[in-house]
Amino acid sequence: MGKLDNKVAIVTGAGQGIGRAIAEKLAAEGATVVVTDINESTAKETAVAIGGEAVGMHTDVTSHESVDVMVAQVKRRFGRIDVLVNNAGWDKASPFLNSDPTDWDRVIQINLYGVLNTSKAVLPIMAEQGSGSVVNLGSDAGRVGSSGEAVYSAAKGAVIAFTKATAREMARYQVNINCVCPGPTDTALFASVVGDTPKLRAALTKAIPFRRLARPSDLANAVAFYASDEAGFITGQTVSVSGGLTMS
Repeated sequence: MGKLDNKVAIVTGAGQGIGRAIAEKLAAEGATVVVTDINESTAKETAVAIGGEAVGMHTDVTSHESVDVMVAQVKRRFGRIDVLVNNAGWDKASPFLNSDPTDWDRVIQINLYGVLNTSKAVLPIMAEQGSGSVVNLGSDAGRVGSSGEAVYSAAKGAVIAFTKATAREMARYQVNINCVCPGPTDTALFASVVGDTPKLRAALTKAIPFRRLARPSDLANAVAFYASDEAGFITGQTVSVSGGLTMS
């Protein structure tokens, strides 16, 4: 018996990295997983690797229309949506004074509007069901700030606040909404943001009490808990999976 038996879960940005690890973990716990990504081929590859009833779908979270089409297809195919994991994210590191406003737009569109778009499409379905779990991926950058990631920090801080507000609004429908904040995690995105600089990697690792970067599976385990009935009485909470780099 898995913790998520008979549940239908949508995971955004699940073609690679943390999202893929989340999709794999939810499936291992018994969920039917809808793997969405802007890159349709990685979404489908992940779904094939997971097997079972998993499906891979192209979705651009910055587009209302793209999200609405995906959610309608999932509802039509499976009849319900029990779990939404808002994982899709993007960043481009630079000091704020050197940043390009067109990059601000992209960071806010993907990290914040992506969560707004999927929530607007999925929450009414969960309200009608009288059940559901949403797990939003924030970031420690949104809790404590991160040098070189000012706009990303702002967008992720907004996700944390949005999580709390929607948790209050949706509690009457028995829908819980929580936020999981990764610290530095060993992914391709992390490598692209910090660059392949062993010195920076070593400095970051030294700053983490557990003396290692997070693995995608570390995040996936926390998400799977919040998505399960075991977390049924937990809502509006923010948890950092950071090896103690930040503590609340």
